[in-house]
Amino acid sequence: MAAAAASPTVFLLMVNGQIESAQGLEEGISQITSKNRDAQQALVWNFPIDITFKSTNPSGWPQIVVSVYGPDLFGNDVVRGYGAVHVPFTPGSHRRTIPMFVPESTSKLQKITSWLMGRYPEFTDPKVVAQGEGREVIMVRSQGFVTISFNVVTKDMKKLGYDVSPSDMQNPSVVSLTDGIHNH
Repeated sequence: MAAAAASPTVFLLMVNGQIESAQGLEEGISQITSKNRDAQQALVWNFPIDITFKSTNPSGWPQIVVSVYGPDLFGNDVVRGYGAVHVPFTPGSHRRTIPMFVPESTSKLQKITSWLMGRYPEFTDPKVVAQGEGREVIMVRSQGFVTISFNVVTKDMKKLGYDVSPSDMQNPSVVSLTDGIHNH
């Protein structure tokens, strides 16, 4: 006699995609690139993302934090932008544009000293970018955008009571993808 299938105790979130490109940043070196010579002058990375999460509840839903560095006038690598985005929780293909920012010195003297020393303000812990706590006191300047594409697959979320079906039932390809994933 076959044993009854045990009900799941965790759900899986599988994400693949890529950090595609940036607009408005001067230079970047995470995966080395330089500006295209076309009219948009985008920095194109196509840096792959492939991650799987296992959890019992959606608290602390994963985020992707992006840090872009590039050389200053003296050839030192300095921060060109930070940004973060939550991984989409609905299955399917997604594209997100992340606004990037850089911390600013709070006084003119600090700005001049930073420029002379080639040491600009930056976060020592990239987790700061993903947290809201304490960020209201940090002076920042907007610094372009980074585009990320995601393909999201979930398993057993509905069995654990989490309904992550797309709210847009007008898109049958997304609905059939979701139905196919949850029925296996």
